[in-house]
Amino acid sequence: MASRRRGKTGKTGKGGSRGSVRRSQVITTYGPGALIDLPRDSAVVGGLDWWPPPHLLEAIEEPRLAARLRGLTGGTPPGLFAPPPAPDRPGDNSPGITSPRFPEWFLVQNEADPDAGHHPGRTARRLVHRTALDERRKFDGKPVVATRFVQGCPRGHVDDIDWYRFVHRGHSECKGELRLEETGTGGDLSNLVVRCSCGSHRGMHEAKTLEERPLGVCSGARPWLGRDANEDCNLPSRLLIRTATNAWFPQVVTALSLPRQKSVVDQAVGELWDTLQVVKTEENLALLKGIPKVMAALHGFDDAEVVAAIERRRAGDPEEQPMKHAELDALLAAPEGYGDDVPVDPRFHARRLPAHEWRYSGAAFLDRVEAVVQVHRLREVSALAGFTRFEAQTPNVAGEYDTDVERADLALEPSWFPAVENRGEGVFVLLNGSAVSDWRRRPEVEARCAALQAGHERWVERRTGGQSERPFPGGPYVLLHTLSHLLIQSLALRCGYPAASIRERIYVDAAAKRYGLLLYTASADAEGTLGGLVQQARRMGDHLRQALHITALCSNDPVCAQHVPQSSTEQRWLHGAACHGCTLVAETSCEMRNDYLDRALVVPIIGENAGFFDRVD
Repeated sequence: MASRRRGKTGKTGKGGSRGSVRRSQVITTYGPGALIDLPRDSAVVGGLDWWPPPHLLEAIEEPRLAARLRGLTGGTPPGLFAPPPAPDRPGDNSPGITSPRFPEWFLVQNEADPDAGHHPGRTARRLVHRTALDERRKFDGKPVVATRFVQGCPRGHVDDIDWYRFVHRGHSECKGELRLEETGTGGDLSNLVVRCSCGSHRGMHEAKTLEERPLGVCSGARPWLGRDANEDCNLPSRLLIRTATNAWFPQVVTALSLPRQKSVVDQAVGELWDTLQVVKTEENLALLKGIPKVMAALHGFDDAEVVAAIERRRAGDPEEQPMKHAELDALLAAPEGYGDDVPVDPRFHARRLPAHEWRYSGAAFLDRVEAVVQVHRLREVSALAGFTRFEAQTPNVAGEYDTDVERADLALEPSWFPAVENRGEGVFVLLNGSAVSDWRRRPEVEARCAALQAGHERWVERRTGGQSERPFPGGPYVLLHTLSHLLIQSLALRCGYPAASIRERIYVDAAAKRYGLLLYTASADAEGTLGGLVQQARRMGDHLRQALHITALCSNDPVCAQHVPQSSTEQRWLHGAACHGCTLVAETSCEMRNDYLDRALVVPIIGENAGFFDRVD
């Protein structure tokens, strides 16, 4: 599997079938453990042990991100490598990602139903195992397709359904002929029945219930890591449809590259890293100084100083503060200007826009916005750390995954992670910290935040049985998150990018009273920017006016405005006044999968007066 920067990544099924996806999709959609349909086969994307060795892959450098992932590799900073590129020429057999065939049960096509005359409108197809197929992967000369039903658990395990156990409601020695019967054309589970030639039968809808454990206990199978990679698991197996959206949820950790002020010795070590990375002692360094270019680059530095710099780089130069706090520091440190100064750092180039460029007279609500920053260039690196099934795990407000979050591993012993780098542009909006502090103390706001927190606690209890200690992100986060969604919708009308291409990063530093949001777009292009989004910063006053005006009244009001977060009927515990008619956007844009939204905290709405901004007419 190989790929150009903007090209595709090839995936090879074990046995010769070949397909390809974009490299970025390996991180977000078809990573290790994901179920995928290739041109002639169905497969599970192979784990990192099935990939080409790292020395054949493109290395991606982002020390801050590697430092955050070191806890997943036993304390060693992992490497970051791009997925292999697709072949440049037809017939090129460059290495790709080997993906084992999965599942191993198939449905026979174009087979006559012997009882069709007695059951009009019914189709019955044979269920056969892989071992019953011939060398052409056919059954009695008839083509087969992989069954769409498998079993799995939230920890990422996935396996074939034990069809004989299911149809006989327990262990049975019967090995009769199995058929999957379907009535109607809707494909609903209630219309599907598994029948054995011995007379036993069972409806597929029964596989959805968990109380009786119709599919048994999870086997702990991890076919993306190999046939013998099972691990202990006592969770009940759940019915999983291979092509369903809940079959694979990635856990992606993202960081923005920031300007770094390195010492001269650190820069010299960085330039010679391919040579110096093997150095562990001063004696090792003395040997390498016999190379002329090494001697010239390190002239004037003590050996101990150089070894210390090598160890800092090898350790990943970890940041003690959360990743988002470091990004916020860099955004707020941007000097005032228009971004036309040179040279331009392609990794990060930001300038605070002069206030008169985006403010206008008569708009009192703009006093609650302290600054607007144009991010003319940014580099985003995203790494896949693991995945889950059935239930997605979202990062916390700091952009990192909690240590108690369960995830399926990408390799038996992961030492590196797949990553992609994108470049783009953005707009950063900083709210007035004092105004946010005053707003938080209002009784109406405290009451509204208490209701949202009660909904969060109800969600935690329902989802984890009270085992999770994940805290409520707080009113300021919900305020910024909702405002971000509103601005995405407004910016998309003018900037030239579709709303689904604009992403968000929310920054909450309550201790320092710093509250901001970054809206950006990034792609794998060489530059990743057209300038359309960053130039909309000059019209931020207009975008705020439009966003606040529209959100005051939703097309689903009063139902939307009067939604109670802790309601047991709707079970939308993480939403206040929020729905598809006002604040929800594409999940590719949202860092919280459209959770923790409430427009009542942004502007006054029907029955609520807890808005940070006054109503805009």
